[in-house]
Amino acid sequence: MKLYKETITLQSEGDTPSYIDVTPQVREVIKESGIKEGLVTVISPHTTCAVFFEEFSHDRDSNGDEYLQIDLNEALEKIIPKHTSASTYHYPGEEHYKEVEKWPNIEEYLPGGDRSYLWNGDAHLKSTIIGSSEVFDVTDYTLGVGKTGYIYFVDFDVTRPRERRCLITVMGE
Repeated sequence: MKLYKETITLQSEGDTPSYIDVTPQVREVIKESGIKEGLVTVISPHTTCAVFFEEFSHDRDSNGDEYLQIDLNEALEKIIPKHTSASTYHYPGEEHYKEVEKWPNIEEYLPGGDRSYLWNGDAHLKSTIIGSSEVFDVTDYTLGVGKTGYIYFVDFDVTRPRERRCLITVMGE
Protein backbone atom coordinates (compact mmCIF):
# COMPACT_ATOMS: atom_id res chain seq x y z
CA MET A 1 0.00 0.00 0.00
CA LYS A 2 1.16 3.50 -0.85
CA LEU A 3 0.74 6.55 1.40
CA TYR A 4 0.88 10.18 0.25
CA LYS A 5 0.45 13.22 2.51
CA GLU A 6 0.17 16.91 1.85
CA THR A 7 -0.65 19.92 4.02
CA ILE A 8 -2.39 22.97 2.60
CA THR A 9 -2.50 26.36 4.29
CA LEU A 10 -5.77 28.26 4.59
CA GLN A 11 -6.70 31.69 5.93
CA SER A 12 -9.73 32.21 8.18
CA GLU A 13 -11.62 35.52 8.29
CA GLY A 14 -12.09 35.95 12.02
CA ASP A 15 -15.38 37.88 12.23
CA THR A 16 -17.59 35.03 11.06
CA PRO A 17 -17.18 31.27 10.65
CA SER A 18 -14.87 30.74 7.66
CA TYR A 19 -16.03 28.10 5.19
CA ILE A 20 -13.36 27.14 2.69
CA ASP A 21 -14.03 24.82 -0.24
CA VAL A 22 -11.01 22.50 -0.34
CA THR A 23 -12.40 20.17 -3.02
CA PRO A 24 -10.04 21.40 -5.79
CA GLN A 25 -7.00 20.93 -3.55
CA VAL A 26 -8.13 17.42 -2.56
CA ARG A 27 -8.58 16.49 -6.23
CA GLU A 28 -5.10 17.83 -7.02
CA VAL A 29 -3.47 15.93 -4.14
CA ILE A 30 -5.11 12.71 -5.37
CA LYS A 31 -3.62 13.31 -8.84
CA GLU A 32 -0.19 14.08 -7.37
CA SER A 33 -0.30 10.95 -5.20
CA GLY A 34 -0.36 8.56 -8.15
CA ILE A 35 -2.80 6.38 -6.21
CA LYS A 36 -5.41 4.82 -8.49
CA GLU A 37 -7.64 3.04 -5.94
CA GLY A 38 -7.92 3.81 -2.24
CA LEU A 39 -9.07 6.39 0.26
CA VAL A 40 -8.40 10.05 0.88
CA THR A 41 -8.75 11.55 4.34
CA VAL A 42 -9.15 15.30 4.90
CA ILE A 43 -8.20 16.36 8.42
CA SER A 44 -8.25 19.50 10.56
CA PRO A 45 -5.57 19.47 13.26
CA HIS A 46 -7.22 22.49 14.94
CA THR A 47 -9.69 22.13 17.82
CA THR A 48 -11.97 24.93 16.61
CA CYS A 49 -12.08 23.76 12.99
CA ALA A 50 -14.00 20.99 11.25
CA VAL A 51 -14.21 19.19 7.92
CA PHE A 52 -17.50 18.20 6.35
CA PHE A 53 -19.07 17.08 3.08
CA GLU A 54 -22.04 18.97 1.67
CA GLU A 55 -23.75 19.90 -1.54
CA PHE A 56 -22.55 23.12 -3.14
CA SER A 57 -25.19 25.79 -2.68
CA HIS A 58 -25.56 28.03 -5.69
CA ASP A 59 -27.53 30.61 -3.72
CA ARG A 60 -25.74 33.20 -1.62
CA ASP A 61 -26.77 36.07 0.62
CA SER A 62 -25.62 39.68 0.21
CA ASN A 63 -22.38 38.84 2.09
CA GLY A 64 -21.58 36.03 -0.35
CA ASP A 65 -22.31 33.27 2.15
CA GLU A 66 -23.80 30.06 0.77
CA TYR A 67 -27.34 29.29 1.97
CA LEU A 68 -26.43 25.85 3.36
CA GLN A 69 -23.65 27.43 5.41
CA ILE A 70 -26.04 30.09 6.70
CA ASP A 71 -28.50 27.33 7.63
CA LEU A 72 -25.76 25.36 9.39
CA ASN A 73 -24.65 28.45 11.33
CA GLU A 74 -28.27 29.14 12.38
CA ALA A 75 -28.88 25.52 13.41
CA LEU A 76 -25.67 25.34 15.44
CA GLU A 77 -26.39 28.73 17.04
CA LYS A 78 -29.67 27.32 18.41
CA ILE A 79 -27.86 24.59 20.32
CA ILE A 80 -24.49 26.32 20.87
CA PRO A 81 -24.90 30.10 21.30
CA LYS A 82 -22.00 32.46 20.64
CA HIS A 83 -19.44 32.84 23.41
CA THR A 84 -20.08 36.47 24.35
CA SER A 85 -18.81 36.71 27.93
CA ALA A 86 -16.65 34.95 30.48
CA SER A 87 -19.81 33.41 31.94
CA THR A 88 -21.31 32.04 28.69
CA TYR A 89 -19.44 28.73 29.10
CA HIS A 90 -17.30 27.09 31.78
CA TYR A 91 -14.40 27.17 29.31
CA PRO A 92 -11.98 28.80 29.55
CA GLY A 93 -11.55 28.65 33.30
CA GLU A 94 -9.12 30.56 35.43
CA GLU A 95 -6.47 27.83 35.25
CA HIS A 96 -6.55 27.93 31.44
CA TYR A 97 -6.18 31.72 31.43
CA LYS A 98 -3.20 31.44 33.79
CA GLU A 99 -1.53 28.77 31.64
CA VAL A 100 -1.97 30.76 28.39
CA GLU A 101 -0.60 33.86 30.12
CA LYS A 102 2.69 31.94 30.64
CA TRP A 103 3.14 31.14 26.95
CA PRO A 104 6.05 32.89 25.18
CA ASN A 105 3.73 33.90 22.30
CA ILE A 106 1.04 35.29 24.61
CA GLU A 107 0.44 38.31 22.38
CA GLU A 108 -0.78 35.97 19.62
CA TYR A 109 -3.42 34.46 21.92
CA LEU A 110 -4.19 37.42 24.21
CA PRO A 111 -3.44 40.64 22.30
CA GLY A 112 -2.95 43.41 24.85
CA GLY A 113 -3.75 40.90 27.62
CA ASP A 114 -7.41 40.81 26.52
CA ARG A 115 -8.83 37.54 27.86
CA SER A 116 -11.87 37.78 25.58
CA TYR A 117 -9.71 36.42 22.77
CA LEU A 118 -10.11 33.03 24.46
CA TRP A 119 -13.91 33.19 24.39
CA ASN A 120 -14.23 30.53 21.74
CA GLY A 121 -15.92 27.75 23.70
CA ASP A 122 -18.70 27.75 21.11
CA ALA A 123 -16.17 27.11 18.33
CA HIS A 124 -14.73 24.14 20.21
CA LEU A 125 -18.19 22.63 20.73
CA LYS A 126 -19.31 23.22 17.12
CA SER A 127 -16.19 21.62 15.68
CA THR A 128 -16.60 18.68 18.05
CA ILE A 129 -20.14 18.09 16.78
CA ILE A 130 -19.22 18.41 13.08
CA GLY A 131 -15.97 16.45 13.36
CA SER A 132 -12.35 16.99 12.46
CA SER A 133 -12.08 14.70 9.42
CA GLU A 134 -13.84 13.00 6.51
CA VAL A 135 -12.83 9.96 4.46
CA PHE A 136 -13.63 9.60 0.76
CA ASP A 137 -13.27 6.96 -1.92
CA VAL A 138 -10.60 7.23 -4.60
CA THR A 139 -11.44 5.35 -7.80
CA ASP A 140 -9.37 5.50 -10.97
CA TYR A 141 -7.30 8.47 -9.65
CA THR A 142 -10.52 10.41 -8.98
CA LEU A 143 -12.25 11.71 -5.85
CA GLY A 144 -15.31 9.49 -5.46
CA VAL A 145 -17.99 12.08 -4.79
CA GLY A 146 -20.97 13.16 -6.84
CA LYS A 147 -21.13 16.17 -9.09
CA THR A 148 -22.58 18.46 -6.41
CA GLY A 149 -20.57 17.15 -3.44
CA TYR A 150 -17.99 19.54 -2.02
CA ILE A 151 -15.54 19.22 0.86
CA TYR A 152 -15.44 22.16 3.25
CA PHE A 153 -12.95 23.14 5.91
CA VAL A 154 -14.60 25.46 8.44
CA ASP A 155 -13.05 27.56 11.18
CA PHE A 156 -15.71 28.32 13.78
CA ASP A 157 -13.37 30.51 15.85
CA VAL A 158 -14.38 34.12 15.20
CA THR A 159 -12.04 35.76 17.73
CA ARG A 160 -9.47 36.71 15.06
CA PRO A 161 -8.22 35.78 11.56
CA ARG A 162 -5.79 32.90 11.55
CA GLU A 163 -3.62 30.84 9.28
CA ARG A 164 -4.90 27.24 9.37
CA ARG A 165 -3.64 23.92 8.09
CA CYS A 166 -5.61 21.17 6.39
CA LEU A 167 -4.02 17.73 6.13
CA ILE A 168 -4.80 15.52 3.14
CA THR A 169 -3.72 11.87 3.20
CA VAL A 170 -4.20 9.47 0.29
CA MET A 171 -3.80 5.71 0.89
CA GLY A 172 -4.10 2.89 -1.57
CA GLU A 173 -2.56 1.29 -4.64
